[in-house]
Amino acid sequence: MRPEAVERLAVIDMGTVTTRLLVADVGPASVREVVRRSRITHLGDGWTGTGLLSAEAIARVAATVAEYAAEARSLGAEDVLAVATSAARDAANTGELADAIAGTGVDLEVITGEKEAALTFAGVAYELGGEGTLVVDVGGGSTELVLGSGTPADGSVRIHAARSVDVGSKRVTELFLRSDPPTPREIEQARAEVAAALKPFFAALSERPHAMISVAGTATSLAAIDMALDPYDPERVHGYRLSGAVVADIVERLASMPLEERRRVVGLEPDRASVIVAGTLILETALALSGLDSTLVSEHDILYGAVLDRYAARRSGAGGVDVERE
Repeated sequence: MRPEAVERLAVIDMGTVTTRLLVADVGPASVREVVRRSRITHLGDGWTGTGLLSAEAIARVAATVAEYAAEARSLGAEDVLAVATSAARDAANTGELADAIAGTGVDLEVITGEKEAALTFAGVAYELGGEGTLVVDVGGGSTELVLGSGTPADGSVRIHAARSVDVGSKRVTELFLRSDPPTPREIEQARAEVAAALKPFFAALSERPHAMISVAGTATSLAAIDMALDPYDPERVHGYRLSGAVVADIVERLASMPLEERRRVVGLEPDRASVIVAGTLILETALALSGLDSTLVSEHDILYGAVLDRYAARRSGAGGVDVERE
């Protein structure tokens, strides 16, 4: 039996590229995974050019959410929440996605970029936090950059600076990397645009990061590629250190391959092959701008932050995790 203070909660994260599930037993400052799932659903297919979520993408995501919700309930989850991020946040027809998700019986929250950044940092700080930690979350439609300090013992985090920037692996791929493989000119243009978008965050910092932690599919894929993991092993990926030199080598290698060859790279999920070059360019740029020479990779991200936030809100009837902003 679970202790009385612990609740079994589920969160579904609907990103621009992936839809993910976490069912966990959650306490005041503890998360014990029961099950975790990830499926590449490409909610943002074509959205960069049209500003709309396609009917096909909405159907894919809604079907995945329904499947995840049924599994969560069968495992005894007391509450199932779905959060949607960049593509849903920016699309002109988000209401169509909301209608489709409503049919699954799941609560949907389209979260702001600021909240996405804070929840991501809270999820990382749960275990790997520290003073002056930069958390970088490269998503499909946006990248969240958060400098803060975490206190894992009581679940509180202090945010020094946070920004959600409209560069993501899907967005950058559709805007710039149109050839197969990308041309050197396309890579150069994408890198320049990414740097221009990320620089204002770093230029405004009053202190430099002491450490960088990277979360989400680009970072975990790079760790898996570097270790040639087959099958994927989250325990080996969590806490893995990627050097800037390794990231640069990987992006050069992947960018030189046509898509079909990229799909066969050991450690890379085939359905992520179409966006991994752009994602790696973003991560490489963030690391260079941080002034650091390496980044840790974390499996704990917005899913952890969201279940901790939901737990705190259910207990207090008001706000969520304790986040102070400076």
